[in-house]
Amino acid sequence: MVVHIGGCNFSTADSSLSSSNLSTVAGGLSRTGHTVVAVCLGFILVAGIFNNFLALLIFAKFRSLWTPINVILLNISLSDVLVCVFGTPFSFAASLHGRWLIGEYGCKWYGFANSLFGIVSLVSLSVLSYERYAAVLCSSLVDMSNFRKAWLCVGGSWLYSLFWTLPPILGWGSYGPEGPGTTCSVQWHLRSPTSVSYVLCLFIFCLLLPLLLMVYSYGRILMAIRRVGKINLLAAQRREQHILAMVLSMVSCYMLCWMPYGIMALMATFGRSGLITPMASVVPSVLAKFSTVVNPVVYMFFNNQVRAEGRVVMKADPESLSLLQMVPD
Repeated sequence: MVVHIGGCNFSTADSSLSSSNLSTVAGGLSRTGHTVVAVCLGFILVAGIFNNFLALLIFAKFRSLWTPINVILLNISLSDVLVCVFGTPFSFAASLHGRWLIGEYGCKWYGFANSLFGIVSLVSLSVLSYERYAAVLCSSLVDMSNFRKAWLCVGGSWLYSLFWTLPPILGWGSYGPEGPGTTCSVQWHLRSPTSVSYVLCLFIFCLLLPLLLMVYSYGRILMAIRRVGKINLLAAQRREQHILAMVLSMVSCYMLCWMPYGIMALMATFGRSGLITPMASVVPSVLAKFSTVVNPVVYMFFNNQVRAEGRVVMKADPESLSLLQMVPD
């Protein structure tokens, strides 16, 4: 998802598209710019599918990894791989050709599907942080073998995402072309009361609130570990360092991948017309898609058990072992 700028270049093969959508964006991307974006999206496509498929393969192979918290991790990888399969290939092909290729209805599908899968991932990340907080600070009150709760969280993340991504199809907000004309998403630039209210709600409930829950949950975990460290420094020092690295990595990746997009969307909605250039709108889009690459690395392979099982899987494929060694310890 990224910020919409003016009209965009669609394929003229789809006669259902309005003439305004066929117009060229003033100051749009050059041929070189489209090529650079295509290279970035190509890398994200390959690395995202590989990382998330590997994560899903590890879970399928090792039943010992099936814990309630890891079910949420599995949901994150599933939503990310769906973005890579149903979203990134279309924007990659469009960038290669310099225009949108699958018409108006394909544009609306792309906007809806990528928003749906992206919000599922964001919500799941925040739920994961809270479940980790509950496991550490409320372990006596939490049943760590309660799969029913985990599956409810998974189902709830999809229903929550549907709640916020269906409205543009029903008339609250809308999906359409964006940026230099090679992707589609929510129409951020529209200034009608319904569109503005939808964008504001989407930012608050699907980006800001998940971030606040993550910061609160991981912050409480870190504070608890530090309190233990004051009592037994030697026993807790390594654990505190591990938790600190995990917290910084997870929150930083979330903000790096998603906050530029959120800020750009607000600037397009509430700023003056033409404030966001096509190039400026492309960068947040690429960063948001890059989350499909880093999520399995940070959230799954940060887990020592998952990483160990991953090495077992990769040893069966010597050519892929070097790729796994790139995953940070």
